[in-house]
Amino acid sequence: MDLLYTVNRRSSSKFFSNQECLFNGQSLCSLSSRNIVAFTTMTELNDSSGKTRGCHIYVADLNMPWHAHKVLSNKHNITALEWDLPGDKLVMADTAGNVQLWMFKDHILNDWVLIGSTYFPGEHILGAAWFHNGKKTGLVTEKKDSIHYSEKFNHLLFAPSVRQFGGRAAEGVLVVSTTGMVGAIMITKDLQNPICYSTESLGNTRHRITAVDLCYGKNGHFLVAVTSGSISLPIRCFRVLVRKNDDKCTITSQALPSFFLQDGAPKDNSCTIVTHLKFVVREDADSLVIAANSENGGFVEVWELREKSQPVHKLFQPKTLEPFKTVVWQYQSQYRCQSPVTAIATTKLSIVTTLPPPSYVIIALADSSVHCLNRLDCLKEVAYSSLNTSWRPDEPSNKYFKSSVSIAHMDLSWLGCVLLACDTHGNLYLYKLLPDGTTGTSMSLSYACTLLEYCLVTGLDWLDILLCLRSSVIEALCERLDVSFNRQLQSTQQYHYIQFLTIKTSLYRMLVTGQNKAADLSSLLMIHSVATAFKSLLRPSDLISHDKGPAETLAAVITDVITDVDKVLLHLDPKEFTVEPSTLQSLQQLIQWVADLALNLLARLPEQRMQVRSGGGYELLKDHKALNTVRELLVIIRIWGLLRPSCLPVFLRSADSLDVLALLFGLLSKLVQPNGDAQQQVDDGLIGNLIKVPHPELTQ
Repeated sequence: MDLLYTVNRRSSSKFFSNQECLFNGQSLCSLSSRNIVAFTTMTELNDSSGKTRGCHIYVADLNMPWHAHKVLSNKHNITALEWDLPGDKLVMADTAGNVQLWMFKDHILNDWVLIGSTYFPGEHILGAAWFHNGKKTGLVTEKKDSIHYSEKFNHLLFAPSVRQFGGRAAEGVLVVSTTGMVGAIMITKDLQNPICYSTESLGNTRHRITAVDLCYGKNGHFLVAVTSGSISLPIRCFRVLVRKNDDKCTITSQALPSFFLQDGAPKDNSCTIVTHLKFVVREDADSLVIAANSENGGFVEVWELREKSQPVHKLFQPKTLEPFKTVVWQYQSQYRCQSPVTAIATTKLSIVTTLPPPSYVIIALADSSVHCLNRLDCLKEVAYSSLNTSWRPDEPSNKYFKSSVSIAHMDLSWLGCVLLACDTHGNLYLYKLLPDGTTGTSMSLSYACTLLEYCLVTGLDWLDILLCLRSSVIEALCERLDVSFNRQLQSTQQYHYIQFLTIKTSLYRMLVTGQNKAADLSSLLMIHSVATAFKSLLRPSDLISHDKGPAETLAAVITDVITDVDKVLLHLDPKEFTVEPSTLQSLQQLIQWVADLALNLLARLPEQRMQVRSGGGYELLKDHKALNTVRELLVIIRIWGLLRPSCLPVFLRSADSLDVLALLFGLLSKLVQPNGDAQQQVDDGLIGNLIKVPHPELTQ
C-alpha cells in the first residue's frame, strides 16, 4: 500500500496553529465509476481563518485533484454522499433531513444542476444508496483465457431495484434515518414534479439507529443492516422493496434474521460500541463487516449469511420431503486493533464470478494507520500504511506527524486499484493497492490486460489501473491489448473502436518515449470522428438504384491507387455529395484540420527517413487504412469546394497557381501504394515545393 499523493488544503500557520479546531470535523468522500471524487470539508478550501465554517461539497478528478470545484455549501453537516452507478449523479443528505439530487450539466465537471430535493422533518439521514439499474457484467472464471469478449465477459442476471413501464429501470435513491425511517426518492422526468417520494418504517416500531449500510440483492431488493450502537443489542437486517405504482412509489420492509456479535457483552466492564457496518461487496448481500470500539481499542468481525438445516420433530417432518432449511448469520473471522476504528472501506464491484468473490476489508484507526485485510484469508493483514510515514527513508518521521488529524472516511475505486481517504481537516490521500485476487508485489501483465478489456466492455474509467502499472510493462501491455482486440469480430471492433483508441492513447502518454505514438493515436481518433461526421451528411440520390451509399462508393474507388484527385471525381456521382452551403461553411474548421494534418504527415516523412528505425508501437504514417481515410476526406473536401469555395482550407503558397489539395492527395496516394517501399517512392522534390505552415498544435 503505497501513498501516491496527498492534497493538502491551504492554511495559514498563524491561524492553523492556534485555531486548529475550526478546521476539524467529520469529512466524507466518495469515488464514482469515472474516478471522480466528491468530498466534504468543514470550511472552504481557500479559507485559512475558519470564517466559512459549515459543510462544503467539492468534486475533483483523480488525475487533477488540485482543481477542485465546489458544488454547494450546506449549513447542516452532510452525513451521506453517494454517486450513482453511471457516475454522473450525486446524492447529498444531511442531519436535518434534507436530501438533494445533483447531476452534471452538459457533462461538465465544474457545472452542476439540481435535479430535485425533498425534506424529511426531524430526520437525521444516516445512509443512502441509488437504485440499481440492473446492468452487471462479470468475468467468467472458467473462460478468462478465451479469445472473444462475448465469451470472457457475460451479462449477469441482476434485476433493477425499481422497474418502470416496459421493465425499464427507474432512477432514484433510498435513504435511512436514525429513527428507523426508510425513504424512497424517485426521479420522474416531469418538469413540474421532478421527483416523488414515500416513507415507511424499517420495523414494526421505530427504534434508534446509529450506523447503517445498504446493498443490492439479485432480485431487485435492498438489504439494509442497522445497529443501535450497543453491543448487547443485535445487528438487525431488513429486506426492503421499492415499487412504482402510477406516479407514486411504495416501500415494503421485511425483517430478516438478526445476530449478536461473537464477543457478546464485554467482560472487562469497558464501554464497547458498534460504530461501523459495511457489506463486504455492495452487490453481494451474503457478507457483513462490523466494527466496534472500546476504550482500549477495537475489533472487526465478518459474518456471512448461510443456509442451515433445522431439525424438526418427526411428527411434523414427512420422510418424503427434504430437511427444513433456514438462513442464518454465521461468524467467520475477527481482527483486533490496538486503536479505535475510525473508517471502513470494502470492495464496490466484484469483477469475477467466483463465489465467494475475492475482496479486501480496509480499516483506518485513530492512530492514523491504515490496514488492508484479506477477507478470504481470515482477515489476514496484507498491507499497512500510516499518515505519519515519511516519503523518503532518510527524512525524519516526526516531520509528518499529525497528532490531531486522523482518517475520517475512505472509499475504494470501482476496480479496487486505489484507495481514497480523507482526514478530519478535509485533506485527501490516495493509496495504490493491488486488485483483489492478484498475487505477488505488482500487477501481472495478463491481469492488467483483462482489467483494461473489462473497462472497454463495461465503460468504466481505467485511471486507477494506470496508477498501478509499472512503466516497464506498458509497451508489452499495448501489444497484447492490440492483438486481443484484432481477434474480435468486426462488429465488436467497430462498436468498441473509439474506447479502444482512447485506452491505448492513455497508456502511451505514460511513457517518455511514447508521446509521438500517443499524438498519432489522438490524430487517428480525430480522423475517425471527422470522417464519421462528414460521411453522415452524404445522402444517396436514389435508394432504389444504388446498392451502396456515397461513402461506400468512395471507399471502393479509393482502394484503387489513383494519384490524381480529379480522376477520382470521374467515378463518383456529384449529386450524392451535395450538401447545403450553410452547412459546409460551419465545417470549415474541421476541413482546415484535415488539410493541416495531411501537411503535417508529409512534413514528418523526411525526418523519419533520417531517424533510426523506432521500436514497436503505432505510427500514423504506416497505417494505410488511416491514410486512405484522409484521402477520402480530401476528395470530399474537393467536391465541397466546388459548391462553396469559402469552405476550402487556407494555405500559404509558393505560387498562386499551385493546387495544394491535388498535391496532397497525390503524395498521400504514393504513400499507400502496395508495391515497394512507400517512403522511397515519394518524390522529396515535390514536398519541397510546399511552404509547410501547419497550425502550432499540429507541430510535432
